Amino acid sequence: MKIFVCLKQVPDTETKIKILPDQSGIDPAGIKWVMNPYDEHAVEEAIKFKEKNPGAQVWAITSGPKARAVESLRTALAMGADEAIVINSPESLDAYSTAKALANVITSEGGAHLVFTGKLSIDSNQSSVPQMVAEFMSIPHTSVVSKFESSAENTTVERDVEGGAKEVVQMINPSLVAANKGLNMPRYASLPGIMKAKKKVIKEIEFSSLGIAGGEQKVKYSGFALPPEKPAVKLLTGDAASQVSQLISCLRDEAKVL
Repeated sequence: MKIFVCLKQVPDTETKIKILPDQSGIDPAGIKWVMNPYDEHAVEEAIKFKEKNPGAQVWAITSGPKARAVESLRTALAMGADEAIVINSPESLDAYSTAKALANVITSEGGAHLVFTGKLSIDSNQSSVPQMVAEFMSIPHTSVVSKFESSAENTTVERDVEGGAKEVVQMINPSLVAANKGLNMPRYASLPGIMKAKKKVIKEIEFSSLGIAGGEQKVKYSGFALPPEKPAVKLLTGDAASQVSQLISCLRDEAKVL
């Protein structure tokens, strides 16, 4: 029984971002890369399923430049995944091509009983790859999952919807589940797990070998720009009455909201 977890490596939220000279994206040089936080919950849930189902195997898979992307796979291996696959692909790959590549490789590996992903990646924030992977594989899927139960035939999940409500979805396996925060608490990798992961051979697949034509890429990026600098903070001085007067003046004359 194979359980696949689709991962993405993303820039750390505290890293300093620079834009490429042609404004086609961010400059990857000097960025600290980490596993997408939502994907950590996907890895944890896959490992928990394996612990409850002897004989199940967890395969971590990612698409991206292999020189850096394998680090997130090794994190997954250190957490408890059994095997890992990296699809060596261009930095600029869009969601459609990424999903098709992931689905093609999972299918070629014999398919999966379950596929786990995070609900979205914190860099592109599109929340589209999980659904596309499931559609390419012709399996049911659901996202924003905060509770998970699965048997040999069915998977039942609880997902978050707007207004704080919950929605229960039952799917026939194989199926795809996109994890939300709150689904579980991702474990820390143990030292023996880290040492074992360093020695593990990661299977490498070239994106060019998957038969996905360049013309299939649906989105190309341009015009990237950093947000404008925030204006300096203006401190109000004096007693309370004076500060109120200054605040009203700023709102009326500078912000022009009164």
